[in-house]
Amino acid sequence: MHALIEIFHNRTLLLCIIAWFAAQVIKLAVALCKEKKLDVGRLVFGLGGMPSSHSAVVCCLATTLGMREGFATPLFALACMLAFIVMVDAAGVRLETGRQAALLNQIVGELIKNGRLRDQKALKELIGHTPVQVIAGAVLGVLIAVIAG
Repeated sequence: MHALIEIFHNRTLLLCIIAWFAAQVIKLAVALCKEKKLDVGRLVFGLGGMPSSHSAVVCCLATTLGMREGFATPLFALACMLAFIVMVDAAGVRLETGRQAALLNQIVGELIKNGRLRDQKALKELIGHTPVQVIAGAVLGVLIAVIAG
């Protein structure tokens, strides 16, 4: 029980959760403005969109650790490398995977339409981020750490 109480007093963890939540709320507002419809489930639990919540979390983590432990520590270096890997993956591999899923969904749709394939469940297309979405998430995470830290 004591460990559970300690978790809720971990300011670094709480700031990262706040960064994730803030990114998801902004993502919801951006999607609402663009699409004129509200899909809370996709935006709260889905991947992709503006800004990147993954980038917000890892940049908040790195910044908070740097401010608390020092920017010359191995812990800060570890957090920075983690942030770098997450952001490159989001804007690289995951973005390309989403593009491939969109193309495969289009091909499968044509095959179903032509009677050459039975119904198939569509692949998730929105799983990656554009570089702008990654940068926006990174800036959000750093700002939350600096302002609240």
